[in-house]
Amino acid sequence: MNCRGCGMPVHLTMIDLGTAPPSNAYISAAQLDQSEQWVPLRVRVCESCWLVQVEDYRAADSLFDADYAYFSSFSSSWLAHAERYVVSMIERFGLTAGSKVVEVAANDGYLLQYFAGHGIPCLGIEPTASTACAARKKGLEIRELFFGQMVAGQLADEGWSADLMVANNVLAHVPDINDFLRGFAALLKPNGVATFEFPHLLRLMTEHQFDTLYHEHYSYLSLIAVQALCARNGLTVFCVEELSTHGGSLRVFVQRAKGGHPVDPAVDAMLAREERSGLRTADYYATLSPAAERIKHELLRFLLQAKADGKKVVGYGAAAKGNTLLNYAGVRSDLLAWVADANPHKQGKFLPGSRIPILAPAQIAEQKPDYVLLLPWNLSDELATELAYVQSWGGRLLVAVPVIRFLPSASSSGRTQ
Repeated sequence: MNCRGCGMPVHLTMIDLGTAPPSNAYISAAQLDQSEQWVPLRVRVCESCWLVQVEDYRAADSLFDADYAYFSSFSSSWLAHAERYVVSMIERFGLTAGSKVVEVAANDGYLLQYFAGHGIPCLGIEPTASTACAARKKGLEIRELFFGQMVAGQLADEGWSADLMVANNVLAHVPDINDFLRGFAALLKPNGVATFEFPHLLRLMTEHQFDTLYHEHYSYLSLIAVQALCARNGLTVFCVEELSTHGGSLRVFVQRAKGGHPVDPAVDAMLAREERSGLRTADYYATLSPAAERIKHELLRFLLQAKADGKKVVGYGAAAKGNTLLNYAGVRSDLLAWVADANPHKQGKFLPGSRIPILAPAQIAEQKPDYVLLLPWNLSDELATELAYVQSWGGRLLVAVPVIRFLPSASSSGRTQ
């Protein structure tokens, strides 16, 4: 394969997770007697520009379709993160009612609703009909489009040149990442700013977050790779911040190549940190595969022992990362009876691949399982609070990545042996 960033041949494999269905392709009851498409899930590293990327991938419109089931507003901590961001950007860049904000991948309006609440004109770009509909119900203007240079030109002609462009957790989701970034260069005002948030490759590697690898994530990003991508497409990185979201993310601030914002020392500091970690060396990427195998074996040992002991284990959060974990480990409903999820668009369906049923969270209190495995481990603090009632019958909450770990309770905490 050739690198989707720089076009050079790519030979280095970071990890091979076998085959898997798309992680957000939830199965309806009517589809249970139909086959699923399982495709290779191999992740490669370009040794020219150090962009990490999925080798085999599906067309974007088949992954982000009209029935797309990921709605951002079902996480209270993510809503709080979005609201803090809006306040910060308004203050930092002096946004007013005369400014224009464009968000790419606006989802269900989780973020733009706060800009609208401050009286700042905003536009959302969102290709999935299900989430776009939810955003419109919040009174937001949404275009159901995949963003790129051509769309940016059309929006600029309509008067939507932006003071601020927002792209949270979407840069990793685009197959043509160069065309996507050229769109930002085309739509930003001369001194406009764009921010990208994405899970940091450095944290993925350090904390063995292999379950964040799935077909919707075409790329896995470091600042080294993003800086090169931006430079190639008429943009300059001028600031970077570390975030705790999604297991450890970066927020990168970019401007057009001749923008007037000075480059913050944090940029060089992060580049140097990534360099010291070994992100530009092939050996660095060899550590993830054995860690993934260890996590798989630890999870299976726990589930098999719980089964032998007559204990009931269920999951919480029908998350894409959970589907990567369960399908890689070969877990089915005999070991994980069902998964609860607060999103009604997922309830009544089945996880792709494993076909584990998805139920409403009320079933936890009704059935009183012995263990609840939190699949979106990045939300463990939020979920531990929401599910604290599980302790009332002696139930335990746990996560599997990067190790099997029980969450603290009134009676006990710690790791398994």
